[in-house]
Amino acid sequence: MLFGLFSMVQAADPQREWRRVYDLRGQWRFFIGDNPAWAKPDFDDSEWFKIFAPSNWENEGYPGYDGYAWYRKTFEVKSAEHLYVHLGTIDDVDQVYINGKRIGYTGLFPPDYSTGYNVDRIYKIPAFCLRTDRKNFIAIRVYDAEFEGGLVRGNLGIYEKLNEPELIKSLEGLWKFATGDNPNCAKYNYDDSRWNELFVPLSWEAQDYNYNGYAWYRLHFKLSSDYKNERLVLLLGKIDDLDETYLNGKMIGKTGIIKNNPLDIRIEGDEWQKVRAYDIDEKDIYFDRDNVLAVRVYDGLVQGGIYEGPIGIITKNEYLKWREKYQDRPFDFFKIFQFLK
Repeated sequence: MLFGLFSMVQAADPQREWRRVYDLRGQWRFFIGDNPAWAKPDFDDSEWFKIFAPSNWENEGYPGYDGYAWYRKTFEVKSAEHLYVHLGTIDDVDQVYINGKRIGYTGLFPPDYSTGYNVDRIYKIPAFCLRTDRKNFIAIRVYDAEFEGGLVRGNLGIYEKLNEPELIKSLEGLWKFATGDNPNCAKYNYDDSRWNELFVPLSWEAQDYNYNGYAWYRLHFKLSSDYKNERLVLLLGKIDDLDETYLNGKMIGKTGIIKNNPLDIRIEGDEWQKVRAYDIDEKDIYFDRDNVLAVRVYDGLVQGGIYEGPIGIITKNEYLKWREKYQDRPFDFFKIFQFLK
């Protein structure tokens, strides 16, 4: 239930503006059962059945079926930037793959089953997952526990998000990543060459780290001296749950309080929903040379990490205009109450 609540509030964002670039409503390839190979783009699904979505699969020829099933479909896009997949409500649990890369999920599959049946699915599509010169494949793994199942309702499609802030430097992409906790990870000269890489923004669970606890992200980047006289802000989107953020070895911001003993950590409840925006002092950033951004994260439960953008550097003036126009509204407690009912 907690996972469903997380996904509901994450997806419900009435101030976002969207433009649909590809309609996913219509016929999908469909097969009951479960096989991880069905996520791969080169899998031959030509002998699979066809099913219409959005609609529950009981009305599409599978009455009374509860269990696992997969959907597959192709789509095309001309640009890979600022794209999200909208899948409406899925009954009960889903994992979504684009060209074989898992980009998100809602609910928990057995044996730790937790439904997300009434949650709107909206998942960011990392640009590196997409092909602009040929067809893309979307594959959706679904588990239904009871009653209706599948992609049951919604305006399915690939959508462009139109209210992205005007960043002077995007920091979206592959970052160095390591689980565990070591204060030396904040230092400018720390050697992260042997760390793994994770895409930001995307939860670490969606990238095969089923983990709660401490972790570090690090990124090397350069910024042009053209912005030397600007007041700058670092946008780190939303982080689940707590963070301490360091630029070139100095802490420039934090949300929540991370302690060395996890038993002493207190998560107030909404830190994971706060957009991180940290002012950058001009003496803390280097121009036309290497900068190091290090983010210490503590995740208490469910999803973890830097899971939602925007990610990058923006001028203070542009940030204030964007925040005033597009910043997320507070929780809609009526919707939360409806979910808990």
